[in-house]
Amino acid sequence: MPSAELQTVIELLRKMWVSDEVSVEAGRARLEIAASLYQRPPDVRYEPVDAGGVRAEWTIAPGADPERTLVYFHGGAYTAGSIGSHRPLATELSRTAGVRVLNVEYRLAPEHPHPAAVEDAVAVTRFLWKQGFVPERTAFGGDSAGGGLTVAALVALRDASDPLPAAAVCLSPWTDLSFGFDSIRTRAAEDPMVRLPQLAASRDCYVAGGDAKAPTVSPVFADLAGLPPLFIQVGSAEILRDDSTELAARAKRAGVDATLEVWDDMIHVFQAFFALLPEGRQAIERIASFLRARLA
Repeated sequence: MPSAELQTVIELLRKMWVSDEVSVEAGRARLEIAASLYQRPPDVRYEPVDAGGVRAEWTIAPGADPERTLVYFHGGAYTAGSIGSHRPLATELSRTAGVRVLNVEYRLAPEHPHPAAVEDAVAVTRFLWKQGFVPERTAFGGDSAGGGLTVAALVALRDASDPLPAAAVCLSPWTDLSFGFDSIRTRAAEDPMVRLPQLAASRDCYVAGGDAKAPTVSPVFADLAGLPPLFIQVGSAEILRDDSTELAARAKRAGVDATLEVWDDMIHVFQAFFALLPEGRQAIERIASFLRARLA
């Protein structure tokens, strides 16, 4: 049974988050307003870095192992989101998992449609390898579009014969930009975070007339063989539920070690509400356990 706090979060989102406005500017403003409310904890270090030409920020909580790294790709439907919008989640992941988090600000559509985000993810990874970071002690992670970008970047790196990180974490990943799975329609009334008109507008900006089923646009349709272990979390009450369940199923068929957790009644990227939602904190603990095991 979900916590009582879940309904409070849903009510707040329905009042403050969801609107009929589909413009890119409105989506960006919503995320940045949320980011502006975050007070940086004094015991955490935030260090800006030019990561192979891509803007990024190290998030280093007390006790974070300097040899264990999580490269994090933010959500925002490829048209919104930033280092600032995802600084709270990056901080909590660093603190709980005991890893350094590289919070990546990849280029956004419509100014920079596909494959700009994938190119940036690849550039960041190659920067880390050149700096001496060890793939076996490095993981990728991301939420929503960033979760899809996580898998797309793995596919692109594999196809280029580059070293791959040891593992990847996908939180409510957006992996099918063709909108072909059932939950995009059947869960629309339940999801307070994502609405189809806004998502479709962002999709069109990112795909920009290309193939919505291309492997690094919708990585659920890619050949997933050879990818590192995946840890996937999704809520049962979200519009992108099937993007996760299908990704896990197809990864397993390709021989990938894929772990899927479907959290009952949870909403899109519920982990981001860890400060209010017990399930969000519990999910981050599960992510931390996975990272500690895979990056040991």
